[in-house]
Amino acid sequence: MEIISDLHIHSKHSRATSKNLSIENLEKYAKIKGVQLLGTGDFQHPIYRKEIDQDLIEDQHGILRTKTNFPFIWSTEISLMYKQDKRRAIHLVIFSPNKETTDKITNYLKSKGRVDYDGRPIFGIPAPQFVKDLKEISNLIEIIPAHCMTSWFGLFGSKSGFDSLKECFLDQTHHIYAIESGMSADPEMLWKLNEKVNIVSFSDLHSFWPWRIGRESTILNIEELTYKNIIKAIRSNNLTTIETPPAYGKYHYDGHRNCNFSCPPEETRNIKGICPKCSKPLTIGVDYRVEQLTKTTDKPQNANSYHSLVPLHELIALHLSSSLNSQKTWTIYNSILANFQNEFQVLLHATKEDLLKKEIPEKLAELIILNRQNKLELIPGYDGEYGKILPPKTQSTLF
Repeated sequence: MEIISDLHIHSKHSRATSKNLSIENLEKYAKIKGVQLLGTGDFQHPIYRKEIDQDLIEDQHGILRTKTNFPFIWSTEISLMYKQDKRRAIHLVIFSPNKETTDKITNYLKSKGRVDYDGRPIFGIPAPQFVKDLKEISNLIEIIPAHCMTSWFGLFGSKSGFDSLKECFLDQTHHIYAIESGMSADPEMLWKLNEKVNIVSFSDLHSFWPWRIGRESTILNIEELTYKNIIKAIRSNNLTTIETPPAYGKYHYDGHRNCNFSCPPEETRNIKGICPKCSKPLTIGVDYRVEQLTKTTDKPQNANSYHSLVPLHELIALHLSSSLNSQKTWTIYNSILANFQNEFQVLLHATKEDLLKKEIPEKLAELIILNRQNKLELIPGYDGEYGKILPPKTQSTLF
């Protein structure tokens, strides 16, 4: 069976997250979106751990379930900041097979520093040592470099990242089976790095709204929903990812948010990486960084297909010239979802005829199809700013 999963999320105990993030709201909006499996996020945080223990029950297969049987797995994100030749800073997503192992991971983290001040705590542990220590707890622990290309905390990020998996994880590299693409990159970009590693995609959500939860997801092909089968699918590359177009992400182009300036790699090279407005070095984005690290233009033999989608709220807001969270946008969104099983059913499967039969405006139906075909025009995001969708100039000629 195919399970749409979003396994990199956060709780309200992480910085810059919604105060209303709860297991109840995560389940509610996952069902609205069409996400069928979530990670808990932040499992080592003491207050959130009490909430997990109260609201979720673990079965014999390492799956945590709500009272209405919605599934989660133990997950968290850890920040490592340390010196290896220079200052390094990377984020890692961690999956745990069961409560017992989760307790051991939490105790290990407590021995290295505090876990109570942020759902994504920071430790000064070198990445190879961190992987070695966790693998000594259990080989079923999965460690995945998060949003691997983003400038500040991606494994390959321009600010403090590495040029290869081997450079980061040294003799522990063989324990890294997958990397997370992140919003500013997609598999086609990561193939150029020629790393022998699988690619997954998750939302890294800080709120539960439909334009956040599941915006990036991984469709796992498994026989039965067990933790071991989930890990097997990741390690054997038996999956398909749902990505946002890279230009939609916050760090695709180079630029300075405070200067309202961005540019593509070729312009960055022309201006020698210096902002023309403030004369300081630009924040180098993912597009440029991929060019720096490109080793091949060949598609890997085991490469999977993937979907490239922006959330439905974005399309409705564009159609109405309104904001994502406006009442007008919500009214249209709710009317669409009243006629379809969930948002992914609309984004991935509904035909234009299906949409028009449900009295969805034709221009909006066209945007939904263009979105599926990855033909929407975007102004790329940069230096922490999301990309923006432009109305397609020739959309009426594409049908």
